[in-house]
Amino acid sequence: MRKAKEKEKNKEQQAQVTTNETIQAEPQPAAENMTGDNTQKATDTAEQISTEAEVTTQLEEIKQKYESEIMEWKDKYLRLSAEFDNYRKRTLKEKMELTRYASEEVLKNILPIVDDFERGIKNLETATDIEAVKEGIFLIYNKFKDFLTQNGIKEITIEEDKAFNTDFHEAITKIPVDDQSLSGKVVDVVQKGYLLNDKVIRYAKVVVGE
Repeated sequence: MRKAKEKEKNKEQQAQVTTNETIQAEPQPAAENMTGDNTQKATDTAEQISTEAEVTTQLEEIKQKYESEIMEWKDKYLRLSAEFDNYRKRTLKEKMELTRYASEEVLKNILPIVDDFERGIKNLETATDIEAVKEGIFLIYNKFKDFLTQNGIKEITIEEDKAFNTDFHEAITKIPVDDQSLSGKVVDVVQKGYLLNDKVIRYAKVVVGE
């Protein structure tokens, strides 16, 4: 009986020893996990700082690039604006000169006709042959008519049927006519009309029958 109790006690002691050895042999997960977490956090933080630095550098490069482009476009705009302003002033000056001297060529070509008139007037003081004076006047008149034709001026003619045309005629009055075929027709021209390159520059003033 005593031996049986001692034997049982020894078994309990051996079991206790085995349990203690097992406990001591097991790893300490909490401490190791804590150390691993700290290392991972440090690594993550370092990577984050590195990434932020790279992003900052990239943003700075992009900023410098676009600032350079902005300055370049601003310079181009200022140059273009200055060139356009110069062009506008030059064009305005040319337009003013063109308006001022547009009739220069026409007036220069009419001066010889004026010279002819002056010579004709001077000859009137001593002329004894009236027919020669008439001939001279007609010559000057025809020369002037040719000058007008060369510059695109032509007379508005009255058609054979004497139809009144509001595109070319201006009726200043109406008069009764015995011939009813002349009713609504041009019966007299008070002032001739003229065209400049097919554009009416003066309507013919006419009298219309009724």
